[in-house]
Amino acid sequence: MLPRKQLLAGAAHPEALSQLLALAETALRTHQPCWSGFLAAPVREEAEARFAPLGELQLAAEGGYGQAERRRLRLERQGSPPPPAAPPIAPLALLEISGNFLFDPAEAADFRLALEQGGVAAAALGDLLVRGDRGALLICSPEAAQQLQGQPLLVRSVACQLQPADWARLGAQEPRQKSLSTVEASLRLDAVASAGFGISRSRMAELIRLGKVRINWNPVDSPSRELKPGDRIQLLGRGELVLETVLLTKRDRWRLTLTRVL
Repeated sequence: MLPRKQLLAGAAHPEALSQLLALAETALRTHQPCWSGFLAAPVREEAEARFAPLGELQLAAEGGYGQAERRRLRLERQGSPPPPAAPPIAPLALLEISGNFLFDPAEAADFRLALEQGGVAAAALGDLLVRGDRGALLICSPEAAQQLQGQPLLVRSVACQLQPADWARLGAQEPRQKSLSTVEASLRLDAVASAGFGISRSRMAELIRLGKVRINWNPVDSPSRELKPGDRIQLLGRGELVLETVLLTKRDRWRLTLTRVL
C-alpha cells in the first residue's frame, strides 16, 4: 500500500489525489497501466510532484497536443513489460463541433457547458479549442466520442454537429521552449506578458480583462498585477510563459529572462 497519509498531507486537491492514488495502487497490484480521466493542470502537476518520490511508480501525461492543459495521467509500475502491440500513447479522440456562430459567438466554456448538460462527464472532456465562428475542436475520451458522434448539440442558440477530426488539425504534438530576454519599465503583468507572447500591450491588457490569462493557473483580471520570479503566465491557446529571473538595472528598469513554452 502507498503511504496515503503522507502523500495527501497539506494537498491542495486531496479528493482528486485520493482517486489517483487508488488508480496507482491498482496499477502496482496488477502490473497493468491505468489511465485517469482528464485532469486540470493544477491537479495533474500536484500529482506529478507528490508521486515523483515513489520509485515503483511511473507517470506519463498526454492531452493530445503540446500545449494541452487538461491531460490524462498514465500510472504504471516502474519497469512493467510493454504490451504485445504498442497502443496509442493515450486513449484520446478528436471531434469537430461544427456550427455557424457568426451571429452568436461562443466561448470554450459555452461548448463545455452544453456537453456536460448533454450528459458527458467533465473527466471525459479534454481541451476545447474554439475555431472562430465555425465551431470548435474537442479532445475527449474515446467513449465520449462514441457517445457524441453524429449527435446534435445545442451550444447557446446554435445547432451543431459532431464528427471525427484529423489530429493533424492540432499541429505539432510536442511542446517547444524558447528563451527570451527583455528590459521593461515595470513588472506589471501586461508589460511582461506583452513582451513574452509578442502581443501589443493594449491587446494583452484586453485579453487579461477578458479572463484569457492566468498566473500559476489562477484566474486574473488585472493588467497591473505585479509579477515575481518563478511566476508562470498561461494565455489561452498560446501556451505558457515563465518569468525566470529579474534584475534591476542602473536606470531603474527591469532586465528579465523568460522561457516561452510553445
